[in-house]
Amino acid sequence: MDEYSAIRAAAAQAMAELLETAQYRPGDIVVVGCSSSEIVGERIGKGSVPEAARAVAEGILPLIREKGLYLAAQCCEHLNRALILERDAADRWGYEPVCVVPKPKAGGSFATAVWGMLSKPVAVEHVRAVAGLDVGSTLIGMHLKDVAVPVRLGVKYIGKAYVTAAYTRPKLIGGARAQYE
Repeated sequence: MDEYSAIRAAAAQAMAELLETAQYRPGDIVVVGCSSSEIVGERIGKGSVPEAARAVAEGILPLIREKGLYLAAQCCEHLNRALILERDAADRWGYEPVCVVPKPKAGGSFATAVWGMLSKPVAVEHVRAVAGLDVGSTLIGMHLKDVAVPVRLGVKYIGKAYVTAAYTRPKLIGGARAQYE
C-alpha cells in the first residue's frame, strides 16, 4: 500500500468510526479540518502537500455522501477558517456564501481538494455541524453545535497528524444532576 492509499484508508476508517457514533439526520453537516502539513510530519501551515489532502478527501467524502450528509471543509487561518461546502447545504441551512476560492497556500490543500470534488462549491464563514473530524489540530470546535462530545477513535493518526473527533448532542437542561440556587 503506498503512502496516499494508507492516508485514504485511515481517513475513511476515522470517518466511519465517527459516523457510527454520531447521531445525525440526512442533510446534516459534518465539519472536517485537515492539515496536510501535519500529515507529512511538518508544522501546520509549513509543508502543504495537495496529494495528502486529496487522499483524505477521497477517503471521507464517499462515506459522508452515502449517509446523505454534507461535508464542510475548514479552510486555514488565512481565510479565517471559512468553510467549503455544497451550495445546496448553504441554501438549506441559510449560510451566506462569501467570495473566495481556496488555494493550497491561502485556504489550505484540503479545502482546495474538496472545492474541486464538490458539484457546486461555495465558501461560507460559519456552520453549526453535528459532528467533526480534526486531522492535525486545526481547531474545528468553532464550527460544531453546542455540547461537543469527544469520540475516542481507533484511528489515532492519519499519516503523522493526530486525529480527534466529536459529535454534538442537545443541551441537558434540568434533570437529576441540575442544581439551582
